[in-house]
Amino acid sequence: MKLSTEGAWLEEARRVLSPNYDARPPECEITLIVVHGISLPPGEYTGTWIDEFFTNCLDGAAHPYFAEIEGMRVSSHLLIRRDGEFVQYVPFTGRAWHAGKSCYRNREACNDFAVGIELEGCDDQPYEEIQYRRLADVITLLRAGFPGIGAQDVVGHSDIAPGRKSDPGPAFDWNRLRRRLA
Repeated sequence: MKLSTEGAWLEEARRVLSPNYDARPPECEITLIVVHGISLPPGEYTGTWIDEFFTNCLDGAAHPYFAEIEGMRVSSHLLIRRDGEFVQYVPFTGRAWHAGKSCYRNREACNDFAVGIELEGCDDQPYEEIQYRRLADVITLLRAGFPGIGAQDVVGHSDIAPGRKSDPGPAFDWNRLRRRLA
């Protein structure tokens, strides 16, 4: 596994470019990885709904839940599907719109300095072993490419937006990830 020469793309990922990103602030170093959980509709893991959501093509009439989120303009850098497939929506060097109102170590607006990684899953269903393996591999790669990301700088969405977000949820095993990274 490797990053493109400019560090923007994971070469093994299928690319589905999202329009929902912009430039990071000048001189802003990438120093954080935020782990998210997503499934559309909630608790279901098939189809192209996530791709459609991150590319503003989600049909609000296709499912009752979609009517609630239709029109939202969000993205993430990378998705790790249940089968381990990587899908990249935003170059790592760009600012994806994944964190929303957020704060990490008294520093607000985490989108400015974070990489967002979505795991296909939900708060209350276990994630797959291949997802932990692929997540650990990509974290290791990103740390090598962006040395400002320290060992403690991998957090959940719930850590940077407490009370507002719960993902990746209690079903995510942080100790399992830490063992893979050790």
